[in-house]
Amino acid sequence: MVLHNVRMAQVRAPHVKLHHLGRLDERLAAHLDGLAVAGEFGSRLCDAALENPGASELFAATVRALEGGDAARLERLLALAEAVPETQGGLSSAFGWVSSGVLQGTVRGLLSSPTPFHRWVGLTACAMHRVDAGADLERALDDPHPGLRARALRTLGVLGRRESFDATRPALHDRSESCRFWGAWSAVMLGNRSFALDWLVEYCRRSGPFRERSLQLALRAVDLPRAHQLIQDLARDGGDTRTLIRAVGIVGDPHHVPWLIERMEDPGLARLAGESFSLITGLDLAYLDLEQPPPAEVEPDPGDDEAAMDPDDGLPWPDPAGIGTWWAANARRFQAGVRHFMGEPANPENCTRVLGEGYQRQRLAAGLYLCLLRPGKPLFNTAAPAPRQQQRLTGSD
Repeated sequence: MVLHNVRMAQVRAPHVKLHHLGRLDERLAAHLDGLAVAGEFGSRLCDAALENPGASELFAATVRALEGGDAARLERLLALAEAVPETQGGLSSAFGWVSSGVLQGTVRGLLSSPTPFHRWVGLTACAMHRVDAGADLERALDDPHPGLRARALRTLGVLGRRESFDATRPALHDRSESCRFWGAWSAVMLGNRSFALDWLVEYCRRSGPFRERSLQLALRAVDLPRAHQLIQDLARDGGDTRTLIRAVGIVGDPHHVPWLIERMEDPGLARLAGESFSLITGLDLAYLDLEQPPPAEVEPDPGDDEAAMDPDDGLPWPDPAGIGTWWAANARRFQAGVRHFMGEPANPENCTRVLGEGYQRQRLAAGLYLCLLRPGKPLFNTAAPAPRQQQRLTGSD
């Protein structure tokens, strides 16, 4: 399923908006409908693809099993996903793709299963649909299996479950680092601005699998002086420039804009600096013709696999001279020492607008901001099928 592979990249892409995702989802839905119309033959095609299992192969097969109510086939797919961890993203996204009505009964059985992985899938499905698993979620917080405890802790923050705030405190001393991180992450999402935020700030200081998520949340949750101090610490500790550029965009203080414009002169940093500039000012560089052709020396080679993995792929090449001129004329609109997000001081109304109109990475940031501004609010799922997102944005679901 090539389309599913594309979708997995697009839900976190810097150049994809909700209507772009919607067009892709229409195509993906049409292919899945074709498999459904084919009946048992379509299911056999999915099974044949699993001879070389990957996330997308498992996605298609799981959607067919769920929508077809085929419990035996689903059981086999669960066993395959548990045995081949790299396919689990496809399994999870299938549970997120199908409607909540399709999952009734199935998820209940998973949550009551004696198999920890089954319970993990059940909790993941509930989290993706923003459904509170109640007592099953609470039991998972004390489960002997660390992966299940971590999933439960993460779900508390995703759901905005403030009544379970106290459950995050002991997680900070869990023997599993994943549990410690997600305990701190959820506590901050639920309103903690003291001990849990301190833990999250420490994750920002060291490299590892949780650093990026920590930066995205902690730099928005701390007050501005502490955010500036953290940026200075990262620079003094030898933090790479790309991390600093991302941090400056997250913090959102216009004071740093001239520094970002200087970074745009470096071809290796230019596009990332442009994205951080847009995150602060709200400017769409391509729309305002503040971009330029890529430098000849960095034009990608179509046969270069590494070029296809460019982390800045899809971002416009900023025009430093044009942006500098624009900033000189408009800097007075942005008060230094005030946190900005997409052109305005961070506020719920602007964040909601960005959820409807922004690019995917901007939308992810808007969802986090809304939870920080209104603790207890569920985190908006920017990876859900586009029609479901539109319904929730318009309040029609």
